[in-house]
Amino acid sequence: MTLLYMLDLIGTAAFAASGAWAGIRYRMDLLGVLILGVVTATGGGTLRDILLGDFPPFCLQNELYLYISLTVSLLVFIFNRHVTFLKNPLLYFDAIGLGTFVVIGTQKAISYQVGPLGAILMGVMTATAGGVIRDVLSNEIPLILRKETLYASVCIAGACLLVLLSKTPFSGPVATFLAAMTVITLRLFAIRRHWTLPRAED
Repeated sequence: MTLLYMLDLIGTAAFAASGAWAGIRYRMDLLGVLILGVVTATGGGTLRDILLGDFPPFCLQNELYLYISLTVSLLVFIFNRHVTFLKNPLLYFDAIGLGTFVVIGTQKAISYQVGPLGAILMGVMTATAGGVIRDVLSNEIPLILRKETLYASVCIAGACLLVLLSKTPFSGPVATFLAAMTVITLRLFAIRRHWTLPRAED
């Protein structure tokens, strides 16, 4: 098991937990919680694969992603009153998942000969589209469109860095590591320091 794959599974679990918690917060039943957990964890990668023409999508080629998503969502549903202490640590696992998903999505797009802008979009989509679907199903304005601590913007930074490094001798594992760490570090600093993008004044 490679480090990137292990981090990918950790990120999947963290995203599934965040989706399940959103379902509980909106008082959904068990099915609703499971659906939100699964789409949050796998929605971005699934949409990416559909747009790239890679069928079946990654979570159907390797169903471990679905098993992890369902299991974590079910555990959150059952024990939600006893694991609230995990909500803050979950933000850190979420940041790991964010960085991992960005580099996986960007790398896959590059391997499919997608242009630089398309590769960046695929990387950002992999990391954020699941959360967008979660928020839409929860009847909320998606997180990436609200004034929140930096989220999609750090994904853009990481994807841009990976695309640039892919054109240099540092392409490969070094580029992957640097891009993922950029996303993770910026996201963690944004959480701790409450960094946000500016909004237009009324």
